[in-house]
Amino acid sequence: PKDVRDCLAPIWHTKADTARKAINRINIVVKHAAALGLNVDMGLAEKAKLLLGKTRHTPKHIPFIKWQQAPEFYQSLDENSPTQLALKLLILTGVRSYPIRHAHLDEITDDIWTIPGQNMKGPHKRTPDFRVPLSDEARRIVLVASSLSRNSFLFSGVKRGVISDASMARVMERRGIDARPHGFRSTLRVWLTEKAQANNDVAEVIIAHKTGTNVERAYNRTDYLEQRRGYMQNWAEFLISR
Repeated sequence: PKDVRDCLAPIWHTKADTARKAINRINIVVKHAAALGLNVDMGLAEKAKLLLGKTRHTPKHIPFIKWQQAPEFYQSLDENSPTQLALKLLILTGVRSYPIRHAHLDEITDDIWTIPGQNMKGPHKRTPDFRVPLSDEARRIVLVASSLSRNSFLFSGVKRGVISDASMARVMERRGIDARPHGFRSTLRVWLTEKAQANNDVAEVIIAHKTGTNVERAYNRTDYLEQRRGYMQNWAEFLISR
């Protein structure tokens, strides 16, 4: 426990999420070791947490751009840049950056983008594919991006593979904007509530959040595709209307 404490103490109060994940993984390893019959301390993680004490870290929400300001930022992005095109598609769809950066053109059929489960946030091999209805504007962005692509990915990196994880954030940093790309999920979610007055379940599914209990989801298997299609078209028209 003292070794674990000494290892995590430097980040226990400053990078609480990272420290929490580390100690949870230590606990998983210890449980597996015990299951194998090895001589381990099953209470290792809990003892280390007691030695570390209660974290003083105060969680902070990712900064975001208010929905009223989103059109101005969206329209300022350069469509000759794969990175800024990717940022446009992120804003239009509310999808996380990883699926955006790793998007393939063959994942898109007509106005439906089917994101493979392995590219979604969730347990490996247990996360289902996620269908994203594409607005007319989103389909246009896909078309422009495909014309600039140099490999099988929609948004090609400068040398190879895909654009880097930090590339979209740097676009905002260079403009002196505190908000981050992931914050556009909040921008869209607030717009859905305040402006579109969307049903809560539909709004949560739009940003790929689970709704209801496991039992409710087992019976109610809809992904609200038609309702989401309407909201996403309205969102896109709002972004390009000013």
